[in-house]
Amino acid sequence: MGDVTAVVFVIDNDPSMRAALGDLVGSVQLEVRSFASPQDFLASRQPDVPGCFVLDVRLPGMSGLTFQNELARMGVDLPVIFITRHGDIRMSVRAMKAGAFDFLTKPFRDQDVLDAIQAAIERDRERRRDAALVSDLQERYATLTERERQTMRLVVIGHANKQIAAELDLSEMTVKVHRGQVTRKMRTSSLPELVRIADRLAVACANVVGDLYKNHSASTEFVPTADEHARANGFARSWGTHLALANL
Repeated sequence: MGDVTAVVFVIDNDPSMRAALGDLVGSVQLEVRSFASPQDFLASRQPDVPGCFVLDVRLPGMSGLTFQNELARMGVDLPVIFITRHGDIRMSVRAMKAGAFDFLTKPFRDQDVLDAIQAAIERDRERRRDAALVSDLQERYATLTERERQTMRLVVIGHANKQIAAELDLSEMTVKVHRGQVTRKMRTSSLPELVRIADRLAVACANVVGDLYKNHSASTEFVPTADEHARANGFARSWGTHLALANL
């Protein structure tokens, strides 16, 4: 067998249902791994590849909903598609609130299952691409010196070089050098691109771009005025960002 590119994990205690789902998913050239219970899945080793779960709600030992919570606790982010013969609105709402991707009631149309699976796998691929991008941005940010980080924080909320120089007690020429280093290390070609990167970092880990208004003195914290709050928020919105300003 070649390299695994995507896997559909089917968990159902009914052997005939597992076989039917296996044949259905296999018909569109996707790999299927079937289990009679969540415990069987947890006891196995699986590849770290895009995929999804097709999971019965009612299972012996550990219900599908309980297993969904266990997956979240373990940090397993694969989308979950629930299937059930005994579903109701309350159960489906509970599953969706807990993050389920879809909820299908038996008997279901084969195409509905395949459509849900394809969409779930694509969502997982997008999640993995996004995680890889954020990891790369974090690595870039980690190469900045503390002064370069301070400069970047002030740049992305709209401060001009003269303002940054005054805030950090530096010459404007030194600020230009730091900005150049930020541009090079963060691999950006424009201010809007740098703002978008800051936004992604702030969403992924708020502490990275937090404390935006701290000055160069560790013992003295600059408290922004209402006008400065408005300017920072307005600048962020103008570039479609949602910078973490909660700690201001």
